[in-house]
This record gives sequence, structure tokens and C-alpha cells, in this order.
Amino acid sequence: MSGLGEAQAISFVLTADRARAWPFYAETLGLPVIAQDDFAVTFALAGGAILRLTDLPGHAAQDHTVLGWSVPDIRAAAADLRARGVTFRIYEGFGQDADGIWEAPGGGAKVAWFCDTDGNVLSLTEF
Repeated sequence: MSGLGEAQAISFVLTADRARAWPFYAETLGLPVIAQDDFAVTFALAGGAILRLTDLPGHAAQDHTVLGWSVPDIRAAAADLRARGVTFRIYEGFGQDADGIWEAPGGGAKVAWFCDTDGNVLSLTEF
């Protein structure tokens, strides 16, 4: 192997209740389920990446982003998710607009944050 740059990426998101959480990823976010077993629900992500939604009894979400998507039009992507019932987080003093979108000083990245059913922070980014 000449490095991991050519290997398929796998992301893990922890949940306290997989039965409650997986419909958010499958239905609300529209991720295709490719496998399910006693340990995880596995979803296909763009570019061949994989997401495993894994049970961890007593899991408590943290305040940092655990998974994000690069989108070509953050406003359109956010509007689509809002129509599916997603609420975007507004961080006090961060300078986000009314849609919850933060723009990096001097231009560049635009980011919006939202949570899954466990409170895990997810994001959209437009570069």
C-alpha cells in the first residue's frame, strides 16, 4: 500500500439509540443504507466513502462537528434540509446570518451547522 490516499474512507458517528437515529440519516439526509448488522447501520457517501452509525450506550454528543459535507450551493442545500425538518444552529456572537450560515472573514468558506437526533453536530460547507 502506498498510503491511505487511495483507500476508501469510513466515518463513524456514535449514537445512544441507533433505531431512533438511523431514519434521520436515511430519510432526512437521504443517505442510502448499504448494510445493517448488530453493531452499525452503514450508509454510502459520495465519492465511495462510508458512514457507520454505531451504538454507544450512554453516548453524549460533543460541541464539535463530527461529520460534514462540501456542497456547491450552501443556501440551496440548507433550504432543502430545512424543508425536511432540519433546524440550523445559531452560535451566539459568531456572526451567522438569519439562515445560520457563517462566512469566513475575507471570504472563502461558508459553513452552516445542524444536529442529528443525538445532538451530534453536522455541517455543510461551501468553498
